[in-house]
Amino acid sequence: QVQLVESGGGLVQPGGSLRLSCVASGSGFSIVAMGWYRQAPGNQRELVARIESGGSTNYADSVKGRFTISRDNAKNTVYLQMNSLKAEDTAVYYCNADLLFFTFQTRTYWGQGTQVTVSS
Repeated sequence: QVQLVESGGGLVQPGGSLRLSCVASGSGFSIVAMGWYRQAPGNQRELVARIESGGSTNYADSVKGRFTISRDNAKNTVYLQMNSLKAEDTAVYYCNADLLFFTFQTRTYWGQGTQVTVSS
């Protein structure tokens, strides 16, 4: 009944840009927070960026100044604008959402992941 649908991943050269999108589909909930995580081969999944319902954001130190997270509340969509991409940014990027349901339950959802590859 709830699904996070990601798009925008792909292959890009170093220094290039990509914009990831994630749509939270379904009903009966409000968004507490949404964010992006990534996992590279051999690494643990790490937080990239997160935006709370009040609009506050936080970023991994490695992406500050290069990535920007934003949202469109009317569309239940979160975006990740990635500029000045580096090879080290190569990973599977996962959308994450913490949702508060009208039944007073809070649940965490994950997208299926989208591959971002930065290579020349």
